[in-house]
Amino acid sequence: MQQPIIHSFFDPDTSTVTHVVSDPDTRCAAIIDSVLDFDPKSGRISHASADRALDYVRQAGLTVEWLLETHAHADHLSAAPYLKEKLGGKIGIGRHIRDVQHVFKKIFNAGDMDTEGADFDHLFDDDERFRIGRLDVRVMHTPGHTPACLTYVIGNDAFVGDTLFMPDYGTARCDFPGGDAATLYRSIQKVLALAPDTRLHLCHDYPPAEGREPAWVATVAEQRAKNIHVHEGVTQAAFVSMRTARDKTLAMPTLILPAIQVNVRAGKLPPPEDNGVRYLKLPINLF
Repeated sequence: MQQPIIHSFFDPDTSTVTHVVSDPDTRCAAIIDSVLDFDPKSGRISHASADRALDYVRQAGLTVEWLLETHAHADHLSAAPYLKEKLGGKIGIGRHIRDVQHVFKKIFNAGDMDTEGADFDHLFDDDERFRIGRLDVRVMHTPGHTPACLTYVIGNDAFVGDTLFMPDYGTARCDFPGGDAATLYRSIQKVLALAPDTRLHLCHDYPPAEGREPAWVATVAEQRAKNIHVHEGVTQAAFVSMRTARDKTLAMPTLILPAIQVNVRAGKLPPPEDNGVRYLKLPINLF
């Protein structure tokens, strides 16, 4: 099988990695987990992070077929609509985004929010197959962090979203609405059942203050041997106990409230009100 060309961009403000995956034969591409810059102090958006991926696509002469999301992110806003306007392509996410939309429509009392996934161009099912150029892609539903999390498998490469981090950092939290530690454990086992030399491309890295630079690729074999939360021998019961206790110590992500409102709308901002201004809501004392 032809191996994809993968070019990744790390956004230090949100510790997010955006991957541009392309077919070397057809020059067709997908952009996975793009970032829209958002300043929570001023409420202003900008496009520097997305433009890095956009510039690479144009310089490399790529045709974007897909703008893929591994899930509805809580730590950054998606730039998928911006990139679609500039480059084309279809915005895709897992079918269970509808479950997430139902939850957050109630939380934000958002009458305009669609709960059938209509803001996205395509909703993927578990084990669905599609192509980027001539590259075959298999979709794995890997819930636990959120109900809609997906892993995209392209030959010897897999894009796992937040399900796993680098081995020295561990795994995703499970305390968001719809998250579940036992479900995440089972999803991780599906990922770790891939071939040992499969390269897992991560959506985030939080390196220690001292010791190493940001990184976002680890093989299945490395995760099995070294992941501090799910190395071989860790049982589901032990993982659930650890994950539940750890999650209780974690603060909410800085951008979770603005990010979720945008990302369940496929990266679209809420509609403008009668004064022409768009607003994001902050529920008081709800969490």
